[in-house]
Parts: sequence; C-alpha cells; structure tokens
Amino acid sequence: MNQKLQGVICPLVQRSSRVVLALLLSGTASFAQQQKPLNLSKNQAVDDANERIAQLALASPVKPNDYVIGSGDVLGVEVFEVPELTRDVRVNETGYISLPLLPEKVQVAGLTSFQLQDKIAELLRVTGLVSTPEVTVSLKEQHSQPITVTGAVKNPTVIQATRQTTLLLALSQAGGVSADAGNVVIVKRPASSPVQAGNANIAPDAGISEHGSQTFTILLTDLVESGDSRFNITVVGGDVISVPRAGIIYVVGAVNHPGAFQIQNDPDKMTALKMLSLAGGTTVSARGNDAMILRKNLETGKRDSMPVDLSKVMKLKTEDVALQPSDILFVPDSAAKKAMRRTGDIAVGLAAAVALLGVGKL
Repeated sequence: MNQKLQGVICPLVQRSSRVVLALLLSGTASFAQQQKPLNLSKNQAVDDANERIAQLALASPVKPNDYVIGSGDVLGVEVFEVPELTRDVRVNETGYISLPLLPEKVQVAGLTSFQLQDKIAELLRVTGLVSTPEVTVSLKEQHSQPITVTGAVKNPTVIQATRQTTLLLALSQAGGVSADAGNVVIVKRPASSPVQAGNANIAPDAGISEHGSQTFTILLTDLVESGDSRFNITVVGGDVISVPRAGIIYVVGAVNHPGAFQIQNDPDKMTALKMLSLAGGTTVSARGNDAMILRKNLETGKRDSMPVDLSKVMKLKTEDVALQPSDILFVPDSAAKKAMRRTGDIAVGLAAAVALLGVGKL
C-alpha cells in the first residue's frame, strides 16, 4: 500500500513542483514587464515637463532691464582720447572703484552703466581734468547678481541676472527638473535684494519673515501646466531657487506589495489609506487594528511609534492619518491567522491527494 501511495504521490509532487516553478517564473517575468512601462512613463512625464518649461521660458515676454552694478563686478571704463583713465576696474565689497587722477573713490553700486558714465564725466569736468569728457562704461564680468538653482534639477547651477530673469527661464537654464523632483518650487529672497517695483510678478503665496526676507512657494503643476504668468515670477540677484525632492514612505509587514513609495509634495498630503492602496492592501493574516507609524524624531534621532487602527480607517469609522516623508507604515502579521491559513492549504493538498488515489484505484 505504501509503495502504491508513493508511486502516485511522488510523480504528482514532481509535476506540481514543476508547475509551481513555471508559474513563479512567469509571474516574475510578468511583474518585470509591468514595471518597465511604469518607469518609462515616469521618465516620459519628466521629459515632457522639461520640454514644457523650455518652451514657456522662450515664450515668456522679458522686458528690457538696465543692469544694476554691484560688488565684485568688473567694469571697463574708457575716456575718449585720455588713455590714462581708460582701464578695467573691479567694484570692491563696499561698492566703490578707484580711478587714476581722481582724488577720491567713486561709489558705483546701485547705478546702471549709463548713470555711471554721467557721474564719471561730471567728476572729470568738476576737477578740471577733462573739459568735455566722453565716457563709456561697459560690464566686463558680472558677479554681483547670482541666482542659485539647486535641489532636484538636472544641472544645479548659479546664473547671473544680466537681464530680467523669470523663474521658468532659471529652471530652463538648469536643464529642468530631475526624475525625483517633488511638485513644489521654493524661491527664497534675502531682505537686501533689490527687487524692482513694477518688474516683478507677485507670487500668490509669498511670505515675509520677521527679518524681511521673502519665501515664494509655487506648485510646479501651476507653473508648467496652467500657463498663468502670475506663477512665473521674476527672480533677481540673491534669490535661491530650490526644487525639493519627492519624499519616500515605506510600507512593510502584512501587505501584498511592501516597499518604498516615492510621493510628490501633495498639498492634500499622503495618508495611510492612500499608501495602503499603493501597497496593494493588507493580506488576509494582517492585524490592521495593531498597525503603527514609525516616524523619526528630529530631536532624539530615533523613531517614535504611533498606533493606527487601519481596520477602522478602511471601514471609514475613523479619520485617515496623514503621513510624512520617511515615515514607515508597519502592518503586523497575525501568527494565528497565518497558521490557520497554512493548515487550510495542507488540508486542501491532502484532500487532492486522496482524491487522486481514489481515481487511481478506479
């Protein structure tokens, strides 16, 4: 009897093993095929956004703007038929330049090149050095109006505001946003920044600190998709443009697809229910009422645990819980449920084996 039983079950087990292995391999291949288009779709979306940024930057009307001289700039000063006064000079940290034959330094910071030409010509006439001076001032090197573009952009860079510069133009010069960019652009402007009235657009949610500095927070979707010029603000020297990276939330434990999920800076915030949906929901052995959120404490450096009853959340019996970047949503597994499930699988297997034995006897 044992020999007959082995003769039936062993080939059955071997055939079943081959079937299971084939299913696993086909499932893995299918999963890989499903994941690849997702990555391609995301990259394509980023490329489309960057192409849109470049197009809007070129299409944005840029008003002519006289450059304002500042510290660190190198100027070319030329006085017609007076070679002794013709030379290149650098503006010092206090905003002055020194010219030969003039008894005092000349304050130039805050002036345009045309205003400086008139000022030098007037000084030459007053001192009697040149009766009818013809002065030309040109900008040789610019260092006083840096605009920093950093964060999740393809080419973090520092550009000089030689002309009126818009937010889209600055992002375009940085190569656009990278694949891990969030959905927010932040512009920080120091209190000493010379914003020219009438030239700068006003961001809808600009905030001013107690020290006078300004922070502009603009949704990337509003900037790129709406086409509204209110969001394409004018950026000036001293501004720092940053594109925060999208946050990561981890879902682990008794869920169907545990892993790390990249989230955008969603103004509606990511919640436990949304992340559970991305993870494919809980398994049949999950203890949803004992789930917890592990969140890093910035003061201690450790993770604090916060209980959350996912069973009630999924049944809409309690309010959903907002998650933050770097949070870990942990769903524990019920050992009893797991054991019962295994027992059920074994019982089904034994029943199938008994049925096959019965067929063999027939």
